[in-house]
Amino acid sequence: MNTRALERGASSSSGWLAGQVAVITGAASGIGRAVAERYLEEGALGVVCVDADRAGLDELAREHGSRVEPVIGDVRDHAVHEQAVERALASYGGLDVLVGNAGLFDFRRPLRGYTASALAATMDELFAVNLRGYLYAAMAAREALEAAGGCMIFTASVASFHAGGGGVLYTMGKHAVVGLVRQLALELAPRVRVNGVGPGGTLTGLRGTQTLGHGGRQIDADPRAFDERVSAAVPLAFAQRPRDHAGLYVLLASRDNARAVTGEIFMSDGGVAARSI
Repeated sequence: MNTRALERGASSSSGWLAGQVAVITGAASGIGRAVAERYLEEGALGVVCVDADRAGLDELAREHGSRVEPVIGDVRDHAVHEQAVERALASYGGLDVLVGNAGLFDFRRPLRGYTASALAATMDELFAVNLRGYLYAAMAAREALEAAGGCMIFTASVASFHAGGGGVLYTMGKHAVVGLVRQLALELAPRVRVNGVGPGGTLTGLRGTQTLGHGGRQIDADPRAFDERVSAAVPLAFAQRPRDHAGLYVLLASRDNARAVTGEIFMSDGGVAARSI
């Protein structure tokens, strides 16, 4: 067993996640990065960070040294997830938490905004990242998480339960995340807990699909306008920041504090569900 694996078995770190090891997809920026940083603050031994953004991952690794292992790749490729799990086992001696977070946005494109061919191509791209990427991560991590009695956490959305948070494809995909969480919670019990976090309008840098020509477009390209729009629409009257959601990912990963929680989506949307019609 390597030195880090020994540290995992006898960690003196304090925090809710002391000695735990996580794999996080979409970790170079936004919510994924905020979760990675909070996990390290909460005593995680190491975090394997998966993203196609080499510069963002390199920055994380420089800031946190050997406690961050970057894996540069596309979540649509199952081999990338296998590599991430292998890196966790080799570098830190195990895997306790999988966070499936990488995603794309459709910029609220309605059905009438598609041709048949554009719909097919966009659906293939968006679902491959937002859904197949989650399933590939779950497939790759399942055995290691079963061995550790660990958990999976997937990023859902306010669009998982409400219309209007995205276009037809984004909303369909995020509704499907709820089904994924609930089905895997049953399939993987009792060894692995499976839950989700549902952020609302958040300044994340979330990008669009290449097929719609939005590959370089960010949801919050104009932060002030985004902030004003979201603030006016939610009861708590502010656009969320990635850090606002990270505590829920910590809670759900904690064996001491969420031992009996599985198959649930914890909303973090500024109170959208509390609005009157």
